[in-house]
Amino acid sequence: QVPLVESGGGLVQAGGSLRLSCAASGRAFHRNDMGWFRQAPGKEREFVAAINWSGGITYYADSVKGRFTISRDNAKNTVYLQMNGLKPEDTAVYYCAAPPIGTFNSRNYYLPRTYDYWGQGTQVTVSS
Repeated sequence: QVPLVESGGGLVQAGGSLRLSCAASGRAFHRNDMGWFRQAPGKEREFVAAINWSGGITYYADSVKGRFTISRDNAKNTVYLQMNGLKPEDTAVYYCAAPPIGTFNSRNYYLPRTYDYWGQGTQVTVSS
């Protein structure tokens, strides 16, 4: 298992920035690909960004490309989501997630069902 704990959410004005962190426990974190998803009230959970185990491959949803950056520090067992240029439509609960090792690929990184381990979520609210 990969217990995950998100932090860094909050209330910010449109155009502002936040950095989310996801701390993972477990000795195998450096082998885990990771993803960020979000869910707004009344909507389905949607993919935001993903990063492979080494940090060398990243993926982004079109809606956040150019504004959000996913990164990781394997020495700290932490993955980050830097969010710049926030918009009211970015308001949601943000979750980090990890798939079983070896199952993540270019065809499934955006699917919630790819991921077995989820954090509890952190609320991001962007005011207009």
